[in-house]
Parts: sequence; C-alpha cells; structure tokens
Amino acid sequence: MRKLTYFIACTIDGFIGDPKGDATSMYKFVDAEFLAFLTGEYPETVSAQGREQLGITVENKRFDTVVQGAGSYRVALDVGITSPYSHLREFVATRSLAESPHPDVELIADDLVGRVRELKAEDSPLDIWLCGGSGIAGELIEEIDELVIKTYPQVYGSGMPMFGAGFEPRDFALEDLRVFDNGVFVRRYSRKR
Repeated sequence: MRKLTYFIACTIDGFIGDPKGDATSMYKFVDAEFLAFLTGEYPETVSAQGREQLGITVENKRFDTVVQGAGSYRVALDVGITSPYSHLREFVATRSLAESPHPDVELIADDLVGRVRELKAEDSPLDIWLCGGSGIAGELIEEIDELVIKTYPQVYGSGMPMFGAGFEPRDFALEDLRVFDNGVFVRRYSRKR
C-alpha cells in the first residue's frame, strides 16, 4: 500500500497561507542551504518550471503522483501553467473546473477519498504527495499516512490552517527533524494507527 504524504509549508502558528491562501511571504526563506535540501530530498516537489530553471534532472525519489486542490492549482493556472508538475501524475480535486485545462491533469469532482484510496492501492514503489490545500487535507485527513511540515519562522496570527477539518485528535509520531540556519525546520511524522 502506498503512502499519502501531506508535504506542506506553514508558519510557526500553523497557517499555510494568509486568509486567502497566499504564502508568498515564506518564499524569502528558500535560501541555498534549504533549496539544496529540497532538491536533494524532495526533488519532485519542485514544479516542472522550477526544475527546468534549476537544472534538476534527477528522477523522482519519493513520489510519482500529486494530488492538490483547486486553490493550489489556481496559482499555476493564473500564470498560464496548466501542468505544474508534469514529472508526476497530476490530480486536482475541484468542483469549479468542468474540464481539465491539460490532458495529463485528471480532475476529481466527486469521491476524493475513494479516488485517493484507489491511488494508494496501486502497485508502485513511490508514494503520493498531497500538495494542498487546507480543504482537501481536511477531507483526506484519515487517509494521510505521513506529514512533512516545512515550518518557516513567521507568525501570521490568522489565515488558512493546515487542515480544514473538525476537531478530533489524531496522533502522529515524530520520525525526523531538520533545522536550518535561516530558522526553517522540517519535521517528518508518521501516522499512528
């Protein structure tokens, strides 16, 4: 069974974006040390355009599939990019798009949980990356097997939470912690079932 990994950036107080979902204030922390970590450990999480600009030619290391919400996908669409992760199988959970803007991007309008369960049951050595956002993370919370949280040294006070879900404690075990000179830290947790 493949894992669903929620690989996400957030502030110290747990927000993945401002109230509208904008997280561009976090970009300034992607310095040389942190970028080397991302491209070395999670190269497939760099967009196809970013991979091209950075000269990343390595094969996918952890993921072969990405699932994201319409809001996350909209960031790429707004700048004319219809397949932001062309090096992965791309799925977008949306009820607002009636037709996919790209033939390699599959839209999931209904039964997101069922479709993710099908993806997890596929035979593959690589896992599935849940890219965001808050709403689909909340909808898929019971399917998430691993969290990789990139925490940036900022406090928003309010904004878009990591999970748009109702209250219910769920336990995870800390597997790894990496701290960077710029104040960023990355935690990896596995789901306790």
